[in-house]
Amino acid sequence: MTSMAKYLQIAVFAVALFVSPIAMSDVVTDWNIKVGDIVTTSRLATPPSNRVLAIVHTAMYAAANAVTKRYPTSGLNVEAVPGTSLEAAIAAANHAALMKLEDGAAKSAGIAAGEQAAAAVFASRADDIVGTIDSYRPYTTAGVYVPTVVPIAVQWPQRKPWLMTSAAQFRPGPPPALTSEVWTRDYNEIKALGGKNSMQRTAAQTEIARFWEATLAPIYYGLVRSVADIPGRDVTQNARLFAAVTQAMDDAMIAVFDAKYQYNFWRPITAIRNGDIDGNDATERDPSWTPFVETPMHPEYPCAHCIIAGAVGAVLEAEIGAGPSPILTTTSSTAKNTARSWKKVDDFVQEVALARICDGVHYRNSTEVGTAMGKEVGALAVAKFGLRAD
Repeated sequence: MTSMAKYLQIAVFAVALFVSPIAMSDVVTDWNIKVGDIVTTSRLATPPSNRVLAIVHTAMYAAANAVTKRYPTSGLNVEAVPGTSLEAAIAAANHAALMKLEDGAAKSAGIAAGEQAAAAVFASRADDIVGTIDSYRPYTTAGVYVPTVVPIAVQWPQRKPWLMTSAAQFRPGPPPALTSEVWTRDYNEIKALGGKNSMQRTAAQTEIARFWEATLAPIYYGLVRSVADIPGRDVTQNARLFAAVTQAMDDAMIAVFDAKYQYNFWRPITAIRNGDIDGNDATERDPSWTPFVETPMHPEYPCAHCIIAGAVGAVLEAEIGAGPSPILTTTSSTAKNTARSWKKVDDFVQEVALARICDGVHYRNSTEVGTAMGKEVGALAVAKFGLRAD
């Protein structure tokens, strides 16, 4: 078993190790906070952290729904006899938690349902390829130096999606031609707004750039908890919401890395320092330009943060429905854990796109394409889980 597989197994069964008996409507959101802390502390990269959360929340939903039978099974065959303890099912045989429960048939049935749910999720991911050897080839002329850090998640498009038919289902067309008006617009915009010492980026834009520098999954879960905490919701409803969100986020990562390594489009720091070789007289070279934040180690097109935002936004909009939206709030580890809030789902989605331009790591066209892809992935999750405002 690979180290990644071991970590994922630990992560799923950690539902049993960390969730303590609390108010039933809070069990799912409480675990979401704790697993977010785990992936952050472990320094797990963004793509694998999204996979971990998808597995954990899918197992939690399968266990909870097996007990309450509120929603369709979504392909996971988990059984729970009448009278099964919902808390024990979600805790999945956690000794520390179960010691605080009374012994009896309900507790024993809950343990069985929780363990069965985790096993069912692992069985459904049997074809999920994550342990393949990295074979990325940094092309060069023999003897000529190239940067030696290998890009991340090169093998991610080989994984089995939760929702999509293939990694390429939503693969977009190519990035704009370097002689196009779109490229000229995007090049000069990010050159002006995204530089480390930009004089055109406003204080407000700098604030959101720093906030959305955080890319790990937990930055989005505050937004989801804002919906999960609406009065009147129950544990199975919240388990379903988090399962849909995490599966959409994980598939979004598969889709975006498929596109990234299909097109291998250059990052702004590369393009702007080579503005004299793109065949476009309107893109003036700046030999010392650097972005506001560190450039991620993978190709530029499309925007990964944006595809995640689009996917999460699509799921939340479906769950909220036509009713009033709660205030959506989350915090950022790269902004000293300060909080930001939005009145509408689309407000935060559009802010993510602007932030990545102001960060100096993504062109406007890439943010638009990434957001659109995310909404398509999110729509699959909405359909699979039958999301709506209950």
